[in-house]
Amino acid sequence: MSTKFKIDNLQENILLANHTTFRIGGPARYFCAAQNREELMVALKWGKENNLPIFILGGGSNLLVSDDGFNGLVIKMQSVNIKMENDNGKCKIICDAGVSFGKIIMETSKHGYSGVEWGWGIPGTIGGAICGNAGRLGEDISQVVASVTILDEKLEIKTLSKEECEFDYRSSRFKRTGEIILSVNLIFTKKDQVAIDEVLSQAKDVIKKSPPFPSAGCAFKNYKLKGERDELLKNHPELTARVRGGKIGVGFLIDQCGLGGRQIGGAKIWEGHKNYIVNTGSAKANDVKELIKICQAAVKEKYGITLEEEIRFVG
Repeated sequence: MSTKFKIDNLQENILLANHTTFRIGGPARYFCAAQNREELMVALKWGKENNLPIFILGGGSNLLVSDDGFNGLVIKMQSVNIKMENDNGKCKIICDAGVSFGKIIMETSKHGYSGVEWGWGIPGTIGGAICGNAGRLGEDISQVVASVTILDEKLEIKTLSKEECEFDYRSSRFKRTGEIILSVNLIFTKKDQVAIDEVLSQAKDVIKKSPPFPSAGCAFKNYKLKGERDELLKNHPELTARVRGGKIGVGFLIDQCGLGGRQIGGAKIWEGHKNYIVNTGSAKANDVKELIKICQAAVKEKYGITLEEEIRFVG
């Protein structure tokens, strides 16, 4: 191993199950918690110099880590600098990618600024929320993004506009490019506190209905209609009543296939919401993958569509 770049807090064989909301996953060959941009750069250069695959970890939500772990370097983003500026009915927040999404929600909501109150209770970091364009209640994080500062594959710093981030439903360019989010610039608008509290209440109601087991959130993206002549609705007009915001909830489709409660090992399709696969205590990554395949095959056979995973696979 090279010693040109020295990582002070480098660890070996760290169990990634302890760093994900699913509580599933084998060890990382190397693991480093980066407290600031300088530590991140040193770790990245060390990893690249030693030809190691690198994975950037935030809050560990929406992830399924292999039972074999990750044979490379995992860098956990723990930089948490945050700066708030109030200006003429707007609130501008510049924060590091490692800041928790929940902190952003709390800081803006309590000061009467609207934009992410729908996300109350969603785990993870703001960097992860941007990468996956987190959303709920018909809203998503892209709506408050002004710009995102990233590291490209050459480890050069660039700032991208909202448009350049290529946000889509539960997606962004960052899922494709592997660029590393360093910090984000967010803009919030002043709003009546009663209206903010109403959305917070709706978000809390959603959380109350979440599974009492570890999970990675929804396993699949909801089905997005493909125009007025969508084949799913054409072949199954009874689903028209299930359309919300141009989408059909996948949990309902899985339920119609009779898969609620199906279990493999310690992984189970949760009866309360069939788009959740939960860890009942001893689940392995392969158990979850088998349930994902079962859901995809059943929905494909019944409805003729292919479910797209919202969960990201690591290792």
